[in-house]
Amino acid sequence: MLFDDTYRTIAEPAEGFFKDKGSKFFSYAYPLHNESEAKACLAALYELHPKAVHHCYAYRLGTDRMSYRMSDDGEPAGTAGRPILNMLYSKDVTNLLVVVVRYFGGTLLGVPGLINAYKTATEEALNAAEIIVRHFSSTYQLHFGYLQMNDVMRIVKEMELPVLAQAFEMECSLTVEVRSSLIEPFMTRTGKVEGVNVQLLG
Repeated sequence: MLFDDTYRTIAEPAEGFFKDKGSKFFSYAYPLHNESEAKACLAALYELHPKAVHHCYAYRLGTDRMSYRMSDDGEPAGTAGRPILNMLYSKDVTNLLVVVVRYFGGTLLGVPGLINAYKTATEEALNAAEIIVRHFSSTYQLHFGYLQMNDVMRIVKEMELPVLAQAFEMECSLTVEVRSSLIEPFMTRTGKVEGVNVQLLG
């Protein structure tokens, strides 16, 4: 295997809570696949907490440390989004969004207090989450004739590819998930079966 296609993320959404000098910090962690899912989660939280003063967040996608986005949402620069993101790095988790919603309690916390609050709220949500190992993968659709079915199914079985959808008629189609590290051997093997058309879905 030339590269590691595994990553750590959370199994399902989780929540945390932190309070300091009357300010309440509600934290929400969501597993993510792309940016549009992050936007949908943020929109849902704006509806859930319309009276909150800040909705600060950070998310990471992939294992590259450059694929992230963060927002202080009006808090002093570097006091909210960065501590949230740093916690994702320190827990070594990715493909995940953490949003911390703040209700102001009337007392200013100062920069160290804010950094601690956003960091701790994020940690609370991640501690409540189940952290799992997943694989980066792509989805492929195979089109083939009925006579090629045995050859195709042998590849799927031997490579242990999860089947997402299938239709077996005179013209057959099979949708499978292929781990990133297996894409090259998968393409090589399917390429050797005559009459198989392989299409990348995403």
